[in-house]
Amino acid sequence: MDLESVKRFVEKEGGDYESTVDSMTEKFIEPMVMQGLKIDHIEPGRILCSLIVPPRLLNCGNSLHGGATAALVDIVGSAVIYTMGAPTTGVSVEINVSYLDAAYAGEEIEIESKALRVGKAFAVVSVEFRKKETGKIIAQGRHTKYLAISSKM
Repeated sequence: MDLESVKRFVEKEGGDYESTVDSMTEKFIEPMVMQGLKIDHIEPGRILCSLIVPPRLLNCGNSLHGGATAALVDIVGSAVIYTMGAPTTGVSVEINVSYLDAAYAGEEIEIESKALRVGKAFAVVSVEFRKKETGKIIAQGRHTKYLAISSKM
């Protein structure tokens, strides 16, 4: 691919989506990703959710977009910190996601978040995505958050 083609691919100026994107409300990412997410089980240190993959979260290969998966690691991973009694979920220090399989529109997935450690300054959580029907792992994420309310920096 030549450099101009790459530039057009990244910039997306004047395309079919331009008016739609410009009309989106502020802070639309979380509602867009979370719509349809259901909590099936919640307990201290663990949340189990389900989601039927919606077409709006697909990538160009027609499977669950990696960015949507990473956003869900952030959102569901942050929520499990609250189950441990933390007053805040803090700010992200690191998120990593390993993509192991694909999920497609209409397919039901499970998202399980576990608090690995919730301390005074940091929390570390794991988030696993599985196909609900087979239990096959789709993705695994780990999220580290800084919890301290005030900093001496």
